Amino acid sequence: MSELNKIQTNLKLTFIDLSLLQRALTHRSYLNEHPEHMLEDNERLEFLGDAVLDFVVGAWLYDRFPELNEGRLTRLRAELVRTETLAKFALDYHIGEAMLLGRGEDDSGGRTRQKNLCGAFEALIGALYLDQGMEPVREFVEPMFNAVLTGILDRATDKDAKSLFQEWSQATLGKTPLYRTVTSEGPDHAKTFIVAVMIDAQEVGRGSGNSKQAAAQAAATQALKAVDEGDVVFDEE
Repeated sequence: MSELNKIQTNLKLTFIDLSLLQRALTHRSYLNEHPEHMLEDNERLEFLGDAVLDFVVGAWLYDRFPELNEGRLTRLRAELVRTETLAKFALDYHIGEAMLLGRGEDDSGGRTRQKNLCGAFEALIGALYLDQGMEPVREFVEPMFNAVLTGILDRATDKDAKSLFQEWSQATLGKTPLYRTVTSEGPDHAKTFIVAVMIDAQEVGRGSGNSKQAAAQAAATQALKAVDEGDVVFDEE
């Protein structure tokens, strides 16, 4: 009980049903080693919390950015609820320290493993939703996501490399980059594609991937790096 009180203090939350909070902090590995405990692991709450977060963040972005289209809103939401972001929230609130883990999982670094931390944070959101409803969830998460959103907008990290390179190319050169598949290798079920990105007839980046889309993203990433480092000079008209 002392650990639950401690984590509630860290979170600045008070649960009506503490068993929900305990379940959110219970990893499957703990029950595997302690079958005598009448507990449930946090995986069902994780599933629920993931859906709740998608809705809360989606509604928040929809209200905050009425000018953005569906694609941009989707990319922003994906960046906000990514595993690394949610795991960082869990670390900030010392959720890992309060988790019930099996000995093997604990000894192997499970309290700082991103997958575990992200899952526990999502389970916490699911537990809070069941305990108190949507509004307390919104009040809890929006300040966290607001801080992260500022950094995303500053860095434009929600945009993929192709989008970023196209925006740069059109704004700087007045030209749209084209992507050309150079070659593909391997059997049909495991092909590797090589794609080049072109400005007019000049190749400015090349990348590989297990799909043409992934290879094009890699090519755009290389092109952006080349531009940033001054390694490419564009032909004069």
